[in-house]
Amino acid sequence: MTHAVAEPVKAPLNLPAVIMFLVTTVAALALIPVFLWFHGTEAGPWIFFGFTMYATGLSITAGYHRLWSHRAYEAHWSLRLFYMLFGAMALQNSILVWASTHRIHHKDVDDVDHDPYSIKRGFLYAHIGWMLRDYPSGATDFSNARDLEADPIVAFQHKHYLGLALGMNFIFPLLVGAAFGDPFGFLLMGGLLRLVVNHHFTFFINSLAHCWGRRPYTTENTARDNDLIAVFTYGEGYHNFHHLFQWDYRNGVRWWQFDPTKWWIAGWSAVGITRGLKRVPEFKIQRAMLQRQFEKTQERLRACEHPGRLAALQKMLEHELEAFSHTLNEWKKLQAERMEAARNRIADKWEQSEAHRRFRALEDALRLQRQRVRLLRLQTA
Repeated sequence: MTHAVAEPVKAPLNLPAVIMFLVTTVAALALIPVFLWFHGTEAGPWIFFGFTMYATGLSITAGYHRLWSHRAYEAHWSLRLFYMLFGAMALQNSILVWASTHRIHHKDVDDVDHDPYSIKRGFLYAHIGWMLRDYPSGATDFSNARDLEADPIVAFQHKHYLGLALGMNFIFPLLVGAAFGDPFGFLLMGGLLRLVVNHHFTFFINSLAHCWGRRPYTTENTARDNDLIAVFTYGEGYHNFHHLFQWDYRNGVRWWQFDPTKWWIAGWSAVGITRGLKRVPEFKIQRAMLQRQFEKTQERLRACEHPGRLAALQKMLEHELEAFSHTLNEWKKLQAERMEAARNRIADKWEQSEAHRRFRALEDALRLQRQRVRLLRLQTA
């Protein structure tokens, strides 16, 4: 007697999400071209479209993500209220659900059973598929978000999410449009078109940013840095940096990297609306980048087909590794001095001390060594 092997049962459809994505996508494809054909391209609806794109986009990236998910900074209640309202307008679930799910993603990144939107289950799954069915990995568990449950703004939005989402997506655009004599145009552009476009822009963070780009800081996960993706995701495209240093309020850590979320948060700090902005020490950033340079160089050396050159390059690499180890030991000693100064309440004096200047010199040493190791890697070609 043979026993049939049971096929795996598909997760049940998440009908509210399926209906929402289907209706908004079909409506946008059907109505927006007709509207533009007959209505033209008047400035008002387009300006409102631009405003709502950034208001909802930044409410997700600066609010849901960097403020509530990672606690990368603190914000005045007025800014948190703004994030709460326009985050509801973004239609990406409540702050509580979004942030709790995202914390699981960071804890179990790339795990096909536990990461709610693991790229290893496929591009479409990571982009949108994980929301279309009630997968076990997406089950809500707020045990990792007790701090958010205690936040009155978060709790209010979670309790009244449906009403807030409907009001911000229908009533708000209609009222603003009525004030400018074009309620339907404002609803279509700032409501419907903005919703569909911004959904996929922010979904790129879970899909494209985990499969397309470079990994200058770590290869321990699939997250990538990609300057083009950053343009469409309000600065979230520097995802390799973010997954290693998730509590930094910046994703684009360099001044020239396009990260409007970073500039938004830093700008508000100038007037006291945001505070406590967390930054990864530059030494740790340089250390991570140098470690990646060592990994790349070692990969090149393993593929080197010139025995004579290989021996010389390996000796040079060993010398650089010894110098790196020495720098790390010096840094640990200085860190111990810094902690001692903090315990003795003389941190201000430490900042002006010779030890602090040595600390900065170590950062410069890592930068210079990274250049040397890069040149060494190029010699293996």
